[in-house]
Amino acid sequence: AFLVCQARRHQLGTMVKYAREADNVSKSAKARGSDLRVHFKNTRESALALQKMDLKKAKDFLEAVLAHKRAIPFCRFNGGVGRTGQAKNEGATGGQARWPVKSAEFLLNLLRNAESNAEVKGLDVDNLFISHIQVNKAMRQRRRTYRAHGRINPYMSMPCHVELILAEKEAAVKSEQDGKARKMSK
Repeated sequence: AFLVCQARRHQLGTMVKYAREADNVSKSAKARGSDLRVHFKNTRESALALQKMDLKKAKDFLEAVLAHKRAIPFCRFNGGVGRTGQAKNEGATGGQARWPVKSAEFLLNLLRNAESNAEVKGLDVDNLFISHIQVNKAMRQRRRTYRAHGRINPYMSMPCHVELILAEKEAAVKSEQDGKARKMSK
């Protein structure tokens, strides 16, 4: 009975739960990709570079990465990552950076999807920024590789789940000027 219920829920396409909800749901748009066949580690570093970035800037940045004009700094998963001069421009302390093409393409497609979701909602696309982006490990996919002396070893892929939320920037409110002088400390 449980499996039938699970299958029915899968057919109906239930709403998925995001790790974080937007502060103002009416002024935000979401996009999500599950079990994406793209390396988790590269995608995590690419997503970290996009955090809190404007939508237009993020799209331009990823297109520049695809053209090898800018690099993604690698901070956590940086074992064996080469150093490049472009890493200094992106603020990588160790100078380590790469150009993960497949991750950049997947993230660019997700950003475009979230942008079209925002357009459907009637949001101002020029005023959007990435308020939340998260990459999680998905279940590994298994293949096999054949070794010497008739042995077989696993040949696993490391897919990932990606979710992002675009939100409109709040209009800056100026503080009211009061006539009182500020108290100065001694």
